Amino acid sequence: MFFIPGVLISIATFPGIIVHEFAHMLFCKIRKVTVFDVCYFRVGNPGGYVIHENTEDFTSTFLISMGPFIVNTILCLLICLPAYMPVKFFNLEHPLSYFLLWLGISIGMHAIPSNQDAKNVFVQAKQNAKQGDILAILSFPLVGMIFIFNVLRFFWADLFYGVAIGIGVPSLIFS
Repeated sequence: MFFIPGVLISIATFPGIIVHEFAHMLFCKIRKVTVFDVCYFRVGNPGGYVIHENTEDFTSTFLISMGPFIVNTILCLLICLPAYMPVKFFNLEHPLSYFLLWLGISIGMHAIPSNQDAKNVFVQAKQNAKQGDILAILSFPLVGMIFIFNVLRFFWADLFYGVAIGIGVPSLIFS
């Protein structure tokens, strides 16, 4: 493995960061959670952020925190699917297809929520699981996987996820 500074990865995959923050913002709006500040992209760490009010509603916390997983994954697949087919089946290596593959994979690379998002879910899930909340109970393995995945980013797990969704899933669908 070789090391590329995170700032360069952020610049190369900026659409994914923008969509990631948009997904947080979208679920804040859907759940009527007040947003105080938003930055969709910046060169730095973090690459973007959404600052919103705290909510005691576990469903809202879960959706806002996991929004990027839902939105980025779906968009990665929807963008890469039509770009994959001409290259795979017709050997049409058009620049637009490769642009769409880059766009979809860069969005997919930023699908996994941050450790802070996972922590927010975990803290409220502990309380709600005691009351029998099924979503809270089911969120524990997801939160664990997010923490593990974020450690594995050093080994390019985010790129592998984006490629798996953007190219792997279409190749399974059309094999």
